[in-house]
Amino acid sequence: MNPAALSAQHLEPITAYIGVGSNLTDPVHQVTSALNHLEAFPETRLVAHSHLYRSPPFGHLDQPDFINAVAHIETTLDPEALLAELLSLEQAHGRVRLFANGPRTLDLDILMYGTECRQNARLTLPHPRLAQRSFVLLPWLDVAPETLMVPGQGTIAKLLANCPGPLALPL
Repeated sequence: MNPAALSAQHLEPITAYIGVGSNLTDPVHQVTSALNHLEAFPETRLVAHSHLYRSPPFGHLDQPDFINAVAHIETTLDPEALLAELLSLEQAHGRVRLFANGPRTLDLDILMYGTECRQNARLTLPHPRLAQRSFVLLPWLDVAPETLMVPGQGTIAKLLANCPGPLALPL
């Protein structure tokens, strides 16, 4: 085991929430497979995951509907290491980034990592557009209390009440 992994074992786990979505190559399978793979991440435990939801595309409208879910995990990985694991899982599922908001086999986003707020070229926490996406907020309520405070934004319930656009629908 490498020294970084040894030191990470002594850290207290952080609660994080991961948005999961797909609209290509059997999206239900892509999402459920990704949820199962989260448990295999190093130093990470899948606490719970939401039901699956169907939502219309966002941004680029000429594509199939999405299947979405949210996972609640506990991890000692730092946010960048967690992001690297998520990007690797996307690649393993055949993710190709042709253009923003385009169709994808798998999309994984860190919605919130503890109460951490940060912004750099690779990662913004909490996720900067989560308040505009019912396909994130509705499944998030399945695995987190509606009173969970998103740093700088309010509770999930308040964000959902003010969310523009069509609502995601449970499968």
